[in-house]
Amino acid sequence: MLCCVLSIVFVHHNESFYDRPIAEVIKADVAESEPMTDMYDNDDYLFTQHITAVIQNGPHKGQSIHLTNDYSASGAFDQEYRVGNEIFVSIDNHGSQSGLTGTILDLKRDQTLLMIAWIFIFVLLLIGKRQGLFSIISLIVNALILSFALDLYVKHGNLSLLVISGICALLFTIISLLLISGLNTKTYAAIVSTLLGTVMALIISSVVMWLTGENGLRYEEMQFLTRPYRTVFMAGLFIGSLGAVMDVSITMASSIFALYEQDPTISVKALKSSGHEIGKDIMGTITSILFFAYLCGSIPMVILYLKNSSTLGLTLSLNLSLELARALAGGIGVVLTIPISQYTALFFINRKRVQE
Repeated sequence: MLCCVLSIVFVHHNESFYDRPIAEVIKADVAESEPMTDMYDNDDYLFTQHITAVIQNGPHKGQSIHLTNDYSASGAFDQEYRVGNEIFVSIDNHGSQSGLTGTILDLKRDQTLLMIAWIFIFVLLLIGKRQGLFSIISLIVNALILSFALDLYVKHGNLSLLVISGICALLFTIISLLLISGLNTKTYAAIVSTLLGTVMALIISSVVMWLTGENGLRYEEMQFLTRPYRTVFMAGLFIGSLGAVMDVSITMASSIFALYEQDPTISVKALKSSGHEIGKDIMGTITSILFFAYLCGSIPMVILYLKNSSTLGLTLSLNLSLELARALAGGIGVVLTIPISQYTALFFINRKRVQE
């Protein structure tokens, strides 16, 4: 709670830590509006706002600045600003007689993002308690590792992105599962099955892409990269499928080990049968989650293409081909991981029985 309060107070008074000028809107009036219809009969409205704001940092702190904001009702590349919003501005070198003038660059969003982050943290702690705390730590550590790895690749282009992704996947798996489940046999089984399932999914996806000549994959959205976009795509497949595979692995391992701990005399056949039923139950839901997670991000672009008279086939192939490939690769990993994690858990249980 102390961290929450202090961080909220900080982001409401952190303007001096920014290099770019920040201004708080104190007045916003709509000066004019006009309807607009494009060549495809799409209707929209254009608005012009006259904004008065007060500079919050830098040499002009405390001075008023007059800004003009043009925005549309659709809000595709712009937005309406309201009193109380904090915005990044560019100050003109020559001001008018009424005061400073400038251009709006972007909205300062750290306050909203922080509130959402704290809601997420409190929900995790409320429901997960100790495990929720370790989940937060795992998320932070993994984010730092990924950030460092990407920064390393950008600065040293001679390094293999697939090798970096593989090392990251290994670290993500070990750190996440050890923090959440602890040092025990169940965790070891989940780590082994996660790594095997992810690697097998990547190998199968690579073989299929090689056999089909990558026919149907549209890399247009990645053409602006200055790095080999196929390698970037394969690294995305690797990291993207890891989360779902890890989820399946720990679910299967936890379920089978829970059955064993409830009844140490339970037969291997009964454990195998129970694991098979559990696998069938989670298979459909997790693969559906994968498809929803990947495809939902493309919905705005699909609507944009269709509203501008692009054909359905072209729209789907341009915007969904890579997302479908990622979802299918993750789905393959999920399906393969179910038997892998089942037999891995049984192997560790049998080994435990022999030791006892």
